[in-house]
Amino acid sequence: MAKKNRIPHKFHPWINARKQFRLSDAHIQMARELGLSPKRFAKYADRENQPWKLPLTEFIEALYLKQFGKERPDEVNTMEEIAAAHVAKRAARKVANANKASDSEGNAAEGSTSSAVTEGTSEKAATGEKATVDDTTATSDTSATANATHATQAASPEAVPLATDETPATQPTPKADPLNKDAPPQPDSSTNPE
Repeated sequence: MAKKNRIPHKFHPWINARKQFRLSDAHIQMARELGLSPKRFAKYADRENQPWKLPLTEFIEALYLKQFGKERPDEVNTMEEIAAAHVAKRAARKVANANKASDSEGNAAEGSTSSAVTEGTSEKAATGEKATVDDTTATSDTSATANATHATQAASPEAVPLATDETPATQPTPKADPLNKDAPPQPDSSTNPE
């Protein structure tokens, strides 16, 4: 027996309104494009108590004509087709996200091997074997490793320099606590000599 297609819950009110108010698929699609709520269709279609209102089908057509300048949508899809497309799109997105996650796990494994190669290079730089760093600047093993890291970063064009030395101008000034009266007052911008 064929498996029945699942229809997401967000489409059920539209399908029920189509049955209850005897609307066509085109009217349902026009109402969805207009942003109407299927829960309010009963208020739109209350002709017994409010006879001046248009029938629901004519009301939707008039609003659609006013908003979009045409009487009907170019392509009319049933709610079942729209729901099937929605489910297929979600399934495709789920597969793409799973592939993306597996690719990132694979890249993480490759990244660990490349970091081992980088560590090996920095060890060679520390011992003096084919070091790319100037020997006069490498005074100790730690400074040689740091210089090798900076040298490899400078060699790649997409590398961004690290901001390790922050000047007082770039550091944010701490704010004074208004509730703590014992705290020293912070200088105002008007008294700042800069």
